[in-house]
Amino acid sequence: MTSFAPLTAGDHEIRVATDDAEVKASQALRYRVFYEELGAKPTPEMAEVKRDFDEFDAYCDHLLVIDRTRGTGPEGIIGTYRLTRQEQADKAGRFYTSDEYDIAPLLKNGGNLMELGRSCVDAAYRSKSTMQLLWRGIAAYVFHHNIDLMFGCASLHGTDPKDLAVPLSYLHHNHMAPEELRPKALPERYAPMNLMPADQIDARRALASLPPLFKGYLRLGGFVGDGAVVDHQFNTTDVCIMVKTDLVSEKYYRHYDRTAREQD
Repeated sequence: MTSFAPLTAGDHEIRVATDDAEVKASQALRYRVFYEELGAKPTPEMAEVKRDFDEFDAYCDHLLVIDRTRGTGPEGIIGTYRLTRQEQADKAGRFYTSDEYDIAPLLKNGGNLMELGRSCVDAAYRSKSTMQLLWRGIAAYVFHHNIDLMFGCASLHGTDPKDLAVPLSYLHHNHMAPEELRPKALPERYAPMNLMPADQIDARRALASLPPLFKGYLRLGGFVGDGAVVDHQFNTTDVCIMVKTDLVSEKYYRHYDRTAREQD
């Protein structure tokens, strides 16, 4: 089995894409969310086909949330996450994150790596249950492939770091990665995160201002790299975030390890 068996919750299912039609449908969902909803700037090629795509898609696994009341194939896709293992990045030539960060410390000391990216959910399905199903899929994938550390660029909406001083400074002061694992934004793209003194930050307000995805990573013991990167195409400010899979709570381990063994 090349990936984990599909998992279900009510009418919803999570699994890895199995054909090109499903990958294209996930790219179409990404286009609707990133470009039409959030204001990213598509290339002419993307705008013509209304799909978000890049050179990495062909090498990655595409995690899909499917509403089976809409269909069990491409027509049912309501959420997606792009997952890239080390061997896939080797074939692609690099990890996507390395276009924004020096990830040499991760490559040297991170163990078996998996990059997460391009996460989005259809606006009509943005609920706690959908996010929980996405996390179940990620956990199952991590177990199946024996991943030691997950990482990727997580995004804050907006391109002026000064407007994001509270969340960026909070992350800098409270969740900085240990030096041996700490990626650093490339010099030409580096935007400081330390914009406010720690004693001037209301931690509760800062945490509340973070997107749900960020909060999920932090709940699992996540930490961040040094420096943010402004991505003008996507209308975001990116932060490199990492999660050691051994910091995933014992509850996750017990439940998903048992589930995986029952399905093998």
